[in-house]
Amino acid sequence: MSALRIAEIFGPTIQGEGVLIGEPTIFVRAGGCDYRCSWCDSIHAVDSAYRDQWAAMSPEAVWAEVTRLSGGRPLTVSISGGNPAIQDFRPLIALGRDAGYRFALETQGSIARDWFGALDVLVLSPKPPSSGETPDRAALAACIAAGQGAGQVVLKIVVFDRHDYDWARALAEDWPDLPLYLQPGNPDVHPESPVAAQDVADRLRWLVERVTEDRWFRPRVLPQLHVLLWGNLRGV
Repeated sequence: MSALRIAEIFGPTIQGEGVLIGEPTIFVRAGGCDYRCSWCDSIHAVDSAYRDQWAAMSPEAVWAEVTRLSGGRPLTVSISGGNPAIQDFRPLIALGRDAGYRFALETQGSIARDWFGALDVLVLSPKPPSSGETPDRAALAACIAAGQGAGQVVLKIVVFDRHDYDWARALAEDWPDLPLYLQPGNPDVHPESPVAAQDVADRLRWLVERVTEDRWFRPRVLPQLHVLLWGNLRGV
């Protein structure tokens, strides 16, 4: 069985965004990504320059750390990255589900995996124009199809400006039945940079005003709660 490249495992803390916002969670952050977003807030799990900091761990070793952190009490495990879809997390999910844990996975939707159907929540977060990436809608559609067996499949899109907003609105029309979450982006992602609460609030207010003025009542607009609480600190 292949080892998993793991950038970090931390928690319990709360999920800071999207459909599971506020939910007690342990995070398993995979190392490696097929994207290089201009505003990436987890570059330590993306850039191969950090590869020497990633641990090669068997699914059993990852699971042992999750159970240690959680004290063996089942909760939600969020698999993130980087792009965790690059690797095979099926064995880890099987170990956790047998023990009563729930699993969520967040990916940009560029690589479909048949094990997406084993998840409780599949969060697809296609990257908007401000990222510098160009998502493949056919790949995103394949990910949605692969997740049909999951408990829930949702879209979550980060919005930095009007161009991102218009792009998100157009993309969401292709999948009108999926729950949709929007959140304002955080432009300053350096771990040691203080985050101004007023700036976060201003960006959130702008996004709320856009959807209400446009009478676009489908998306749920949420902040990045972890940014409000801890700024850009890692491991919280």
